[in-house]
Amino acid sequence: MSDESNYKKTIKYSDATDSKLQKLANQAGCTKREFFIRMVEYFYKTKKDPGDIGDELLKTTLVKNHDTYIRFIRAQEEKILIPMKLETERMIQSQLRILDCFNTQILKANTDLQQNQQVQIGKFAETDKLLQVISEKLDTKEILKTKFLHILNHYIKVRDTFGFTTPVKEKDDLTQAARQQITKL
Repeated sequence: MSDESNYKKTIKYSDATDSKLQKLANQAGCTKREFFIRMVEYFYKTKKDPGDIGDELLKTTLVKNHDTYIRFIRAQEEKILIPMKLETERMIQSQLRILDCFNTQILKANTDLQQNQQVQIGKFAETDKLLQVISEKLDTKEILKTKFLHILNHYIKVRDTFGFTTPVKEKDDLTQAARQQITKL
């Protein structure tokens, strides 16, 4: 048997206090007697004064812990956060310089390249037109052969009509006329 069962004591208190005790016991999920025993153990172990409603010891502990946390945060701020913030700002400035460089140099180079491409496209179009004109003016190989054969046949035909008495000047004129017709091809 435990010490509690050996000693039975009675405490007298008002109905209002009994109502409060019952409510607290219900919230804790135990009987009034169990709650009272827990309450005594709590005050015994924590050495708190039940009459100290402000609980100065608790306040002091909280303030001490709060000060410890603040010192920790300030140390972390000084060792980690401030250097990290400075490096982040440096990185942002570096990125802004890169972006500025990109906007001024690379975009300008791209614009120049596009303009040069447009000029090249224009020149290619002009070259295509010129080639088309040239190809229209040039006769095909077969047409040239036909025209040359026509000149040659005419030359042979006229030359065959010449006799040994034909003056040299007429022969030279025929040769000269054939050459001129060939150069016009």
